[in-house]
Amino acid sequence: MKMVMLYHNPVLLFESIDGLAIREDGVYVDVTFGGGGHSKEILKRLSSKGKLFAFDQDSDALKNTIDDERFTLISANFRYIKRFLRSYGITKVNGILADLGVSSHQFDEAQRGFSTRFEADLDMRMDKNSSLSAYDIINKYKEEKLSNVLFQYGELRNAKAMAKTIVNARKENEIKTSFALKKILKKFLPNNKEHKILAQIFQAIRIEVNQEIEVLKEFLLQTPDLLEKGGRLSVISYHSLEDRLVKRFIQNGKFEGEAEKDFYGNVNVPFKKEGKLIIPSDKEIKKNNRARSAKLRIAVRN
Repeated sequence: MKMVMLYHNPVLLFESIDGLAIREDGVYVDVTFGGGGHSKEILKRLSSKGKLFAFDQDSDALKNTIDDERFTLISANFRYIKRFLRSYGITKVNGILADLGVSSHQFDEAQRGFSTRFEADLDMRMDKNSSLSAYDIINKYKEEKLSNVLFQYGELRNAKAMAKTIVNARKENEIKTSFALKKILKKFLPNNKEHKILAQIFQAIRIEVNQEIEVLKEFLLQTPDLLEKGGRLSVISYHSLEDRLVKRFIQNGKFEGEAEKDFYGNVNVPFKKEGKLIIPSDKEIKKNNRARSAKLRIAVRN
């Protein structure tokens, strides 16, 4: 267990698993396996007849696989959840857990390029086999597209000026490392806000590299078909872009506009919200600072 905790300290562990209201003979899916902390807790609550499938696209996470005949780890992006589960003969499940965002391991491995703390190549790929890296976005995206990425995914007011500065700098020399990027954008990083703005910049690039918003949408759209009536969806998000999508989908069954209504004007949505938004306790945040922005939403399949 110690190795797993070093790899990634699971956020809202008991709250998110309690939210699944686990049936001991049920079939469950952990779409963000990481260090396996959430998966181990699910397995504790299953009988010998229960099953747990987990997904992770990061080859590092596969080293944490759990030796348990009830457990199957699938090396794939969870945007393909239905396709891969079908290959194991699974078309319906009782619960799905998603702990979105970057694992502690990915942040702490300097060469992965996720963290603002380390000098590293501009990478940020969760799937090391992916062709698009942070280097490509910074050095090859047109100014307008780069500006849109920074504005939409980093919610940066200076996105246009930042993109222009990056494009002008790369005309002189290609931008290869995280520290080189920080140096180029130094004028946008006042001392009292440097860490916050850098985090927003890196978040924007990482989301684009890994297509995180598209992946989340594709995943959520598949959950109503996968979940049995009464099945549970438990989702932990870490920034407002993700949380808004999860909240809207649970409320309306779609990402934009109002919920669909039937001929009689009754709202027709796949889920009902279970309880209130859950956030980590002060005690958990003190133990694990990365939990501070986490939000947990739970829904039940109608």
